[in-house]
Amino acid sequence: MLEKMDAFFEKRLDGYDEHMRTNVDDEGQFYAFTAAQLPKAAGAKILDLGCGTGLELEEYFPLNPTAEITGIDLCRPMLEALEKKFPGKKLRLICASYFDEPIEKEYFDAAVSVESLHHFTKQQKIPLYKKLCNGLKKGGYFILTDYFADHQEREDYFQRELIRLKKEQGIEDNAFYHYDTPLTVANETDALLQGGFSGVEILNQWGSTYTLKAIK
Repeated sequence: MLEKMDAFFEKRLDGYDEHMRTNVDDEGQFYAFTAAQLPKAAGAKILDLGCGTGLELEEYFPLNPTAEITGIDLCRPMLEALEKKFPGKKLRLICASYFDEPIEKEYFDAAVSVESLHHFTKQQKIPLYKKLCNGLKKGGYFILTDYFADHQEREDYFQRELIRLKKEQGIEDNAFYHYDTPLTVANETDALLQGGFSGVEILNQWGSTYTLKAIK
């Protein structure tokens, strides 16, 4: 049965960090690699989309202990767990959908998202990326580490399956439900470019997980 996104993660909070560390291929590499791409300047302002319990921040704060983090996530208990991990750090945590939450114009030095955006369609992402691009300072960038479909047919299959499951279960609302619908890297890149980013490059790859850098 499909579960609403916030409820799905709240139910799995107790074992979430351990699951991500032990059951997700190459997690130990891609969280550290992602963190290493973020600004090291003192007081850097970073926006974290779908921050969860802050696994990427565990790798980032040792590199930049004075960074100012704005984290947006649907699951309040995960945000509470994140806050407990980092006493004394500059955190602004927002329990909301990053699709709905306004982003300050030209405020952030960089943005990051790890294993969150593969739940959404290209059509949903383009306006989000426009808002995100506007929120970055000149020269700012977005680091996206996520799971991608290996070809178009696979992407289309995931999209059809979500529609089928919602219909089968009588779900008619527009809430977010936990089901993976990853795009291909090509379609993700196009969504970022349509969102206003000037260029996108692949920084690294671990199987189906890639790190992309989108430059304002």
